[in-house]
Amino acid sequence: MKNILVVNVNWLGDVVFSSPIFKALKQFYPEARVVCMAPERVRLLAAHIEGVDAFICLDERNQQRSWLAKWRLVQTIKKERFDIVFLLHRSWTRALLVYLAGIPVRVGYDVKRRGMFLTHRIQEPYTLLHRSEIYLKVVEAYRIPVNDRTTTLIVNDDQRRDIGNILKERGISQNDRFIVFNPGGNWNLKRWPVEQWRKLLQRVIARTDIRVIISGAEKDKVLSDQLISGQGSQVIDLTGQTSLSELMALFERSDLLVTADSGPMHIGHSVGTAVLALFGPTRPELTRPLGPGPLEVLQYEIGCNQESCYYLDCPQNTCMRAISVQDVYQMIIKLCHDMK
Repeated sequence: MKNILVVNVNWLGDVVFSSPIFKALKQFYPEARVVCMAPERVRLLAAHIEGVDAFICLDERNQQRSWLAKWRLVQTIKKERFDIVFLLHRSWTRALLVYLAGIPVRVGYDVKRRGMFLTHRIQEPYTLLHRSEIYLKVVEAYRIPVNDRTTTLIVNDDQRRDIGNILKERGISQNDRFIVFNPGGNWNLKRWPVEQWRKLLQRVIARTDIRVIISGAEKDKVLSDQLISGQGSQVIDLTGQTSLSELMALFERSDLLVTADSGPMHIGHSVGTAVLALFGPTRPELTRPLGPGPLEVLQYEIGCNQESCYYLDCPQNTCMRAISVQDVYQMIIKLCHDMK
């Protein structure tokens, strides 16, 4: 195999889960060129995955929304002369596109009546598996071993220098220690309540000399403003002020990342950061981070979260509120002491 295409999934955390595949492909086919095809929003993340040589944007909601645009994408794929494609995504349309592109070997799950487009059909697992396992089994079904199932992301020296300059401007030197709070997330259902974050921050400031950095995307700025209002210089807000690459370098540099189940949780753990993960409606046995860093998970069984819950309009959000400020604080102190 000289030219391999991986049709990846849509979200940051899921793409992180797929990262062992690219290393495995390179180990099995050392001379091969491996291309990742996925939405534009994960392009930068894919550049940090070992084994990804190139990226093709597949954006069915924007750039390739029309069938004419999809046909142009088919022609782009065809020009690449791929020998094989692994479909991690379950999409019927994406299976059709690679079929029309004439890729001779097409491997993926036989779901949504798309088996006619595949040369190697994989039956869906009958038991619940970690999300990463679902993706890894696509290449393993083609007898490519995935010996290292750890998710890893690469941070380079330029990115370390860039985040070092950002921190220096805010009074944090190379030898200073700090932890990161990441209070945001795509779903409100998976977020720990802002009043809990605020109480935790006040407790850390009052009882320790630990510096705290708040991270998040631009859309999380209202949340971070509520969190840090009235706090002192022990807290630094970098919400919306870092690129994805700089965020990865920030996590790598930190002593601990405290976060709910989110893309940043997986990114932080995959650059080797210790992570304290706050789980509520989702199940850690299905979506816990799998990076090389230390991991502690806080979750309380309340009945309705014994299976993953996707009731996005839940009025109580009891599963997240069940996690107490004291429990999180004590775990922070324990983890920071263990790392001394």
